[in-house]
Amino acid sequence: MLWTAAAVIALGFLVALEIAARHYGMAGPITNQAREVIFAPKSGPLLYAGMALMMVVFTWRQRFIAMGIAVGIDVVFFLVRWPLGADMMFGNGALWVILGCAVIAVTRRTGQERVLLLKGVGLSLLLVAGRKTGDTWLLITSKTRPAVLDQYVATADHALGNPSWLVGRLVSATGPVGEHVLDYVYIQLAVAAVIVALYQLRNVATERRFPGHHLVRTFLVIGLLGPAIYMIFPVVGPIFTYGDGAFGTGGEQWAIANLWPHTVPSISVPQSMPFDEITPRNCMPSLHTAWATTIFIHSRKGPRLLRYAGVFWLVATLGATLGFGYHYGVDIIAGVVFAFTIDAALRALDRGWDRSAILLVAYGTTVFTLLLVSFRFLPMQMARHPWIFGPLLVLAMISVVQGYVRTTKLWEPKAVPTPQPEPQPELV
Repeated sequence: MLWTAAAVIALGFLVALEIAARHYGMAGPITNQAREVIFAPKSGPLLYAGMALMMVVFTWRQRFIAMGIAVGIDVVFFLVRWPLGADMMFGNGALWVILGCAVIAVTRRTGQERVLLLKGVGLSLLLVAGRKTGDTWLLITSKTRPAVLDQYVATADHALGNPSWLVGRLVSATGPVGEHVLDYVYIQLAVAAVIVALYQLRNVATERRFPGHHLVRTFLVIGLLGPAIYMIFPVVGPIFTYGDGAFGTGGEQWAIANLWPHTVPSISVPQSMPFDEITPRNCMPSLHTAWATTIFIHSRKGPRLLRYAGVFWLVATLGATLGFGYHYGVDIIAGVVFAFTIDAALRALDRGWDRSAILLVAYGTTVFTLLLVSFRFLPMQMARHPWIFGPLLVLAMISVVQGYVRTTKLWEPKAVPTPQPEPQPELV
């Protein structure tokens, strides 16, 4: 019943976004996803990552067959598109296999086998649809929020020493190699999440059930709730407000000045400012940071290589979000608090709510709310007293992380020692 309710809610949410997008003259997530059945997908790696999630319910023989079918279909599409000069991107085969498995589950499976396969299909489609809904959300924020609050956030960022400007200069100094590596990490974040999720779900095929809590749940909930904060706190980012737009595409006519990343803006009384109807208002909080933090959290119980990969992806994502001018430093702090709070709530939902869970989630929510309120109403005080507010911001984030670690450690099942047999008296 829980999975059915989740499916109904997800479908209703997609339909609502489709209607909203049509209202603004754009294609919605359902239309964009349906196009990828035939036309070149936007992200082939994401579609194959989604198919990999679905295949956790398969045997190894079924996985090889599904992968072979997907690759074969992509080869056919490639041979048709190449002479026609159409856009070239793989991934159609993976989507066909996912949809085909949904049909097989409904028509050829019964009982527990049907439920398990539908769960695998649903998980993969949610990951794929999450990308489309995110794109639609970003377009809606740009259409419905004509004014942005970047000046408030940039002023508050003085308390942290304007890290986006510092990291931006460091990334520029690394040249094209460093920029390409960080850009790939930034774009393929969902693929990294799937790698960690595959480790967590590696026993689904044998146990015939999904674990109660895993990375994909947190990943999807962050993507669902995050855009709602964008609507409340619209921010476009330093490269747009204080630069010439991402990748040098322009936008200086809306910028305050072309300062990023070489000249830190001076402290002045902030105010909301109009911006274009194209650039997404997707900075506060940094969801890329929240997602990378989630990958880091869930990789902690994996093998050493996976733990190292989780650390690398978090550090590289922070470098990209700041170094490309997409986020301010305070966005990062808010994103970390957001991620730990969401994951704590989902862990509590799985194990059952008790006093420790309620206190942890309530504390994280309170800290996150206070951060947003302070960025909006106390930016001048924060900028003028950085030695007070800077450490306070960092300590607030650390307190949420420490509370999460301490509380979830108590939730771990305790090992019960094996009782030792009592020594028998020797017979004389």
